[in-house]
Amino acid sequence: MRILALESYYGGSHKAFLDGWISRSRHDWTLLTLPPSKWKWRMRHSAITFAERVNALAESGGGWDAIFCSDMLNLAEFVGLLRPELQRLPRIAYFHENQLTYPVRFESERDYNYVMTNATTALCADAVWFNTHFHRDEFIDEMRKFMKRMPDEKPIKPLDAIPPKSQVKTPGIGVPSPVKNERKPGPLRILWAARWEHDKNPEDFFAAMTKLKKRGTDFRLSVIGEQFRDMPEVFEHAKTEFADRIDRWGYQPSRGEYIEALHEADVVVSTADHEFFGISMVEAIACGAYPVLPDRLAYPEVVSTIETFGQDDFLYDGKVASLVAALDRLAWRIKEDNLWLGNPHRGITAMQRFAWDKRATAMDDAVDEMISKN
Repeated sequence: MRILALESYYGGSHKAFLDGWISRSRHDWTLLTLPPSKWKWRMRHSAITFAERVNALAESGGGWDAIFCSDMLNLAEFVGLLRPELQRLPRIAYFHENQLTYPVRFESERDYNYVMTNATTALCADAVWFNTHFHRDEFIDEMRKFMKRMPDEKPIKPLDAIPPKSQVKTPGIGVPSPVKNERKPGPLRILWAARWEHDKNPEDFFAAMTKLKKRGTDFRLSVIGEQFRDMPEVFEHAKTEFADRIDRWGYQPSRGEYIEALHEADVVVSTADHEFFGISMVEAIACGAYPVLPDRLAYPEVVSTIETFGQDDFLYDGKVASLVAALDRLAWRIKEDNLWLGNPHRGITAMQRFAWDKRATAMDDAVDEMISKN
């Protein structure tokens, strides 16, 4: 099959997703992209820009069996600008995130024009893919609530078309080896691998580290993840407070060093207030890190296939005290060389369901099925 892929924001998880899938896909791809900057402008102009490019390619002999795009494209606008023969192609929209429930610090910052773009894209697509069940259910539920708030002509009934064509297609991961390296001696090594932004709730994470320190619990700390110009102040304070415990600090300069940091970790922690999937968590677990995650968002389904023993506590109640208690227990288990209670490969084995070879095949099959139905 020949697939036309359009990515209006070709960076981060969006780029990793397409690169991972295309490099392992049995289909033939034409990939058109735009730089990962000025996301609002990308959502506004990409339909026009891509339509111009695609029409030109078609005029010179290009042809496809399906169109694939992410949530960053106004798919309805794009299709309306295409040559008539291209408008009949089946369309898949993949939602990495959405602009209705994507976290903002203040609700007044949310631009509902982009919420409507997501809605019309989902309506225009023949298949709508989400990265988790949590994301799919939240999007559908919140979109209905959003439309009910509109002043008149509330387009609630059309939204009924979205659930029947919605599927969950998790992204894949590419971790070099499923084997956990031999652990170096030392105390519990705790990893933070999330973006340095407020929606990841770093305040609770470092509050837990402070409490562990005051309790006399020995631990080492690696705080990696993508950084931005406007990052929470708590990171600077923490860098000073935990200076004598830090192994790694800041965004890792290469994929190799990032993977090394994951392999070094005993425990990977999240305190996030919002997470549509959590690729860094999945990759860390696949490298052997024990997950300690809040019992909310996408996390329960991510760890649902890890075999559990009696003392396992992959999920905590989201409160700092519960996180501290969980990490304290794991610090004792490290001393006894029994973090995973006798089977250190449980997490590694469970995360293999996200391996790109498996995910690419599954999504290729889904594309074939969608095309055959259309």
